[in-house]
Amino acid sequence: MPETETVEEARRAMEVCNACRYCEGYCAVFPAMTLYRSFAAGDLEYLANLCHDCRACYYACQYAPPHPFGINLPQTLAELRTETYAAHAWPPALARAFVRNGVVIASAATVGIAIVVALTASLAGAFAERQLGPGAFYRVIPWWVMALAATAALAFSLAAGWRSTAAFRHSTGTTRASPHGIVDMLTLRNLGGGGHGCNDRGEAFSTARRWCHHALFYGFLLCFAATCVATVYADLLGRPAPYPLLSLPVLLGTIGGIGMIGGTLGLLWIKLSADPTPASRKTLGGGYALLVVLLLVAATGLLLLGLRDTAAMGTLLALHLGAVLSLFLLWPYSRLIHAPYRSAALLRAAAERSRATSDV
Repeated sequence: MPETETVEEARRAMEVCNACRYCEGYCAVFPAMTLYRSFAAGDLEYLANLCHDCRACYYACQYAPPHPFGINLPQTLAELRTETYAAHAWPPALARAFVRNGVVIASAATVGIAIVVALTASLAGAFAERQLGPGAFYRVIPWWVMALAATAALAFSLAAGWRSTAAFRHSTGTTRASPHGIVDMLTLRNLGGGGHGCNDRGEAFSTARRWCHHALFYGFLLCFAATCVATVYADLLGRPAPYPLLSLPVLLGTIGGIGMIGGTLGLLWIKLSADPTPASRKTLGGGYALLVVLLLVAATGLLLLGLRDTAAMGTLLALHLGAVLSLFLLWPYSRLIHAPYRSAALLRAAAERSRATSDV
């Protein structure tokens, strides 16, 4: 990526941190930093995406504002991450989505939902009527419409996300990987800061953000698993939705939806009550908007489950599918793209740790 003011500020901060090393044991960033004597733009991209924004370094730093050095590493790395997403977005014309992320996400979600509701109303004569029994959903929105829209949106999203992540890996030289990094990815160990948790609300430590992330992440995976199982039921076993309350797709989706709602509400509360000083105001809008879209996906899914035997089912089905469609399309152009970027950074960090240990 090009040399920007943010890259220059990140380099200045990393050089100060590399000389000080007081925070060396706080998270994955500082041990990785010590392996470098100079920092190319790609190295800074890698370190920025290795950062989990625990903010422990900010409150421990003797050079933080009001010191003349003015080191605010969480803020600088957050802004650099956003620039990284924009620099590697595919197609490049959509990179500007990261500039005003919150507005773009909210607008795209609204438009996506409106389109699905409008198409549903025009295609389904029984849109507002109560539908019961197997295949009830497909009498509101035909199966082929659901399958075509979801497949097209998901295929584009995966292609764009893969191209973007590949560009990030190329820019940072992230070719090394270690399976030990998978443990860091699945446990979110680096949301523990120096071992006591994050410093979201000032100098007090808390593990709340780590557990909220866990609830959201694993809730999302359970919802995805529910969709996969439902696909097997419908397409291979000839058992169309909706399914009984104690069936595997419903149980997975219910637990996952509750986890997503709990996680998103918890993260929204943490953001609202957090100390704004180490945060980047430029990235706040995108964070809020993305959490609202995720909350909308989970909430409409659970409402659809609870009210599927009523006349409200058609409206809720259209809203839920619209929210899911919007999420698919937004993934490569929202902060959700941090998942593959951070995963690549964690795999590289684990490989470098292993190599450094073997060289000793």
